Amino acid sequence: MKRLFASAAILSLLAGTALAAEPSPIGDWLVKEGYAHIRIDNCNGKLWGIVAWEKAPGFDNENPDPAKKGRPILGMPILLAMTPTEPNKWEGEIYNSNNGKTYSANVSLLNEDTLKLQGCVLGGIFCGGENWTRVKTPPVNPAPLPPIKGAAPPAKQIAAKKGAPPQPSDLCLRIADEAAAIERSNAKK
Repeated sequence: MKRLFASAAILSLLAGTALAAEPSPIGDWLVKEGYAHIRIDNCNGKLWGIVAWEKAPGFDNENPDPAKKGRPILGMPILLAMTPTEPNKWEGEIYNSNNGKTYSANVSLLNEDTLKLQGCVLGGIFCGGENWTRVKTPPVNPAPLPPIKGAAPPAKQIAAKKGAPPQPSDLCLRIADEAAAIERSNAKK
C-alpha cells in the first residue's frame, strides 16, 4: 500500500511539473534605470503596457498631440498593441515620453524574471534595447493611478455574475479609453 501512495505522489509531482504554466510577460516590470514600473497585460490578444509606478512624477511634455501634451506619465500606455510573433516574443510599438516619439519594438522573455525590450528606427536598421526585471515586491505607498475617464469607480462596478466573462483589467480599461480618445480625435480631422 505504501508503494501505491509513493507512486501516486511521484506521478502527481511529475504531472504538476509538466503542466506548469509557460513564463508570461504579464505583470509589473522594473525598467533598467529603476525609475518606473511598467504593468503589462493581455488586452484582446495583444500585450499593452502602462506606467504603473514612477520614482518621481513626470509629465508627457514632448507629445506632438496637443490633447495629450502635459498628461501625467503615471497610467500612460507605452507598450502598444504587441502581437505574438513566435514563442515568448511579441512585436508592436513603444512610446518614448522623453522625445514624444513612437518606435517599432519587440519584447521577449529571456527567463521568468527578465524581459528584453528592443526598440528600432528606420525599419529596424538601428535598434537599441534593455532588460527589465520582474517586480516581486511592490513599492511602499505608491501613488494611485489616475482615474479612467468615463469608467465607473471600482466600488460602483457590478460584480461579474457566475458564468459571465471576466471583467477586463484596469490596464485594459485604460487602453480602451485611450483607443476611444484616438478614435474621437481622428473623427474630428
